[in-house]
Amino acid sequence: MNTIQESPIRHELEQRYLAYALSTIISRSLPDVRDGLKPVHRRILFAMRALHLDPTTPPKKSARVVGDVIGKFHPHGDQAAYDAMVRLAQEFAVRYPLVDGQGNFGNIDGDGAAAMRYTEARLTRIAMAMLEDLERDTVDMTPTYDGSQQEPVVLPARFPNLLANGATGIAVGMSTSIPPHNVGEILDACLWLIDHPHATIPELMVHLPAPDFPTGGVLTSEPEERLAIYEGGRGSLRLRCRWHKEQQTHGTWRIVVTEIPYQVPKSRLIESIAQLIVDRKCLFLSDVRDESDEKIRIVLEPRSRTLDAELIMAYLFKNTDLENRITVNLNVITASVRPQVLNLKEILQAWLDHRFQVHTRRARFELAAIGRRLHLLKALLIAHLNIDEVIAIIKEHDEPAPVLMSRFLLDREQADAILDMRLRSLRKLEEMVIRKEMLEKEERAAALTRMLEDQAIMWGEIRKEVVTTRQEFADHRRTEIVGAPVEVSLKPEDLVQKEPITLILSRMGWVKTIKGHEAEAVAKLRFKGEDGLFVSLPVHTTDTITFLSTNGKVYSTLADRISSGKGFGDPITMMFDLDHGESINYVLTTQPHQEYFVTTRLGQGFRILGSDLQTSYRSGRQTISYKTGDQLLHILPVKGPMLAAIGRSRRLLVCRLDEFPLLSKGQGVRIQRLIRGEVMVDVITFTESEGVTLSSGSRTRLLTDLSPWASQRATRGAMLPHGFLSGAVFVGTGASLLPAGKGYMDELLLESDA
Repeated sequence: MNTIQESPIRHELEQRYLAYALSTIISRSLPDVRDGLKPVHRRILFAMRALHLDPTTPPKKSARVVGDVIGKFHPHGDQAAYDAMVRLAQEFAVRYPLVDGQGNFGNIDGDGAAAMRYTEARLTRIAMAMLEDLERDTVDMTPTYDGSQQEPVVLPARFPNLLANGATGIAVGMSTSIPPHNVGEILDACLWLIDHPHATIPELMVHLPAPDFPTGGVLTSEPEERLAIYEGGRGSLRLRCRWHKEQQTHGTWRIVVTEIPYQVPKSRLIESIAQLIVDRKCLFLSDVRDESDEKIRIVLEPRSRTLDAELIMAYLFKNTDLENRITVNLNVITASVRPQVLNLKEILQAWLDHRFQVHTRRARFELAAIGRRLHLLKALLIAHLNIDEVIAIIKEHDEPAPVLMSRFLLDREQADAILDMRLRSLRKLEEMVIRKEMLEKEERAAALTRMLEDQAIMWGEIRKEVVTTRQEFADHRRTEIVGAPVEVSLKPEDLVQKEPITLILSRMGWVKTIKGHEAEAVAKLRFKGEDGLFVSLPVHTTDTITFLSTNGKVYSTLADRISSGKGFGDPITMMFDLDHGESINYVLTTQPHQEYFVTTRLGQGFRILGSDLQTSYRSGRQTISYKTGDQLLHILPVKGPMLAAIGRSRRLLVCRLDEFPLLSKGQGVRIQRLIRGEVMVDVITFTESEGVTLSSGSRTRLLTDLSPWASQRATRGAMLPHGFLSGAVFVGTGASLLPAGKGYMDELLLESDA
């Protein structure tokens, strides 16, 4: 018989992938909105209950618990089950632990738990509240994976676990991320919702304003931001560490961090701060230490007491996990067994509706039990009222049950109850006891019946239970709620003490700094072998230094980050990733909002902002595009709206600076029309009132009336004034006078020799 059936592979793949996706979403990754648990966590608690691991009993080996979980209920890996149980016991991972772990269950440093054969566990009081009344038919039961036992579909959950402990998970095509909250605030919101069924989310947020994390911290969020999250079910919140400034002797101080953001391993956090210090990216700190014991204490030592602690923390918030983003995605499995993103009110209402169903089923269960008990009590009362006749029937008949049933109109259960009576129950006072019990049972049955018929009474009982739960489990909020912080415009130089230094760059590309601006110190410098001085630039530690390469790339760094000392310094290639054959040929200090004018030897020029001359990339940023044979002449800060240029042909041109484009990168436009083989000698920007000063090396002259040389850009200009026909440069640009009769290549060789 041929059992092979043909089917399109697309159809088969879709069916199988859909089955896998549904299994992942419902049976693994997303929590149930009613008890806030995933199947593995629910099975762990149920297995521990079956082992009688109550808070008052001695704990048992975790391996025993894991064995029961994977053997009876959860056919998956033992390590996965153990990891899930470990998380339920970690006080830094869950706001309200459901497992009381004995032994090494990991720590906030990120260390893992000991093997399951070494640790022990039992349930907490909160877990017992989750399992309460499970034996009273309060929830549906379903067969286990092998059909040998029954397990609950959901726990009764007197404790609002979903919001209290939160949940995270990644399914197929969706995920969930629910932060933990304070149970007292959750139950206050539930009480308000019971009393005001049409309450709005802003009204509920008066009682439940924001998440409350087990590790504390400071939640920096405006009410509008949190309202948008609780209404839409998605968003993110910013959580910061808690810190304070600790004063020391002699005016010194240090920063002490006492609480870190949720789910940030302490050891990794300290390592990241230490790495910033080692990499000289955190120059305002000299040390970071972990002085934690039972409480967290991370000490940050500043390099100078003149630094601002607020600015230091603003930098660390931006560059480390002392501040992180908490993603919120309220995606859960609803009572109708479907994934859905709910808002705050829907989640609270879903838990209250679940408790309503639990109360209803428990009342019906108790009512049925009372009915069965009253049924037997009636038979026992009949036996006491007719004790002599009952004894006679028992003595005279081998099978007294049918006779009793016939004589007193009893059923088999009642007859067996009479026959099972002990002799001590025949005392005279037993009749009064039976009647009293019957009265109590009837009153309780009447009360249960009224509660089942009247929802107002039922909600009143639920309200009393919520109040009791709050009194039992509520605690103080750990996470402080503040408004959105004032954004600090933080620059690296803000965290560096301003000191005068001199930048030294050698011809072979070795760079360092020396203290002060003394020319004598520069003259005494020694270099390696045939190396020599290329640039000495007086700067301050707070300045941003821009290096321009022969390829037209810019590289920049804070002056304080350049190595200092009496040695030869460091190769420039240790700071930046220069291309093969590329070298540095220009150095200057730059300010982000300052405008600069870029000039090349072949007469190209453009304006550029200082921010475009700075980059944080080691590989640099391409800024100037050169023509063939061209190279940089100047990058000068703009000092006025006018520009003057001198060519090798001893012609001076004056034009307006706004004729040149403001670019972030490029080749620029022509400054002065040059003849073949001619190059630019010098360029300067100025104001009309100041004029320009010419220098021929032996004489200088201030020109205030520049009308003879004024024209538009890209023109030839006019000859220099009398006395400067052999050539001139502008005073204030730092340019060296070049002989007028030399060729272009001769000038370059002359400059390189100099």
